[in-house]
Amino acid sequence: MAELADASTSVSRVPRLSVAGTELHYERRGAGEPLLLIQGLGANSLHWGEPFLAELERDLELVLYDQRGSGRSAPLTGDLDTAGLAADALALLDALGLERVHVLGISMGGMVAQELALAHTARVRSLTLGCTSCGGTQSRATDQEVVRTLTAAVLSGDRERMLRTGFELVVSDAFAAVPSNYEAFAAAARQHPADVGLLMAQQVALVGHDTYARLRGLQVPTLVIHGAADRMLAAVNGDLVASLIPGARLELLDGVGHLFFWEQPHRSAQLVREHAAAQRAR
Repeated sequence: MAELADASTSVSRVPRLSVAGTELHYERRGAGEPLLLIQGLGANSLHWGEPFLAELERDLELVLYDQRGSGRSAPLTGDLDTAGLAADALALLDALGLERVHVLGISMGGMVAQELALAHTARVRSLTLGCTSCGGTQSRATDQEVVRTLTAAVLSGDRERMLRTGFELVVSDAFAAVPSNYEAFAAAARQHPADVGLLMAQQVALVGHDTYARLRGLQVPTLVIHGAADRMLAAVNGDLVASLIPGARLELLDGVGHLFFWEQPHRSAQLVREHAAAQRAR
């Protein structure tokens, strides 16, 4: 049974919950039907960016959390896989008394969201999968040149090099060329950065993810969003995911990189809100 790590801590102070042998940092904000947001590799809930969150919470209650080992959650012990991370998400929902939620997962978080929806379909009112992949041999892996560039930056131990390299790989060239865009990204990334051990464990989870053979049986209203200029996970992955899930809709954003919600926060939030609202209308 999950319990509040500090029951006296108010929601506004972002408490931790004891869940499945660890502690997860979480926050609830906004009003409306709940939307669980699941971040990607190396990221925590600060990395959604305030412009995107402010637009989302116009219609939805946001349930933000830092995945196991990430951000302000307890340090990682043991190995990771996407099914286990999905079990953490479910345990968080149980602890918060949330029976049915909308779910948004991006990149590795989109893989976790797939596992959550597949294993616990009745708990997911709608599903939005952003810049993600179903894994397996049918998906297109990240280009090896991108992997080498990012790996070299991480292994350099130079935090600023890691930030700059990561930023330039996860957004479009046009967005990266505006200095203020990097400043906003770096300000979030400098808070609670992931260590190399966590990044390696998350990479193992990402590589091991494979829902290709199971997504055809997923019966959850699904929206897939992908940037056409995504260099981390090519847009063909979003097309594949949408083609596998019955009734899924693909929104391809022209000229946009991996972190579409940083480049187009208002449009991205509108898509998520409209998708959630469509399920209320049914």
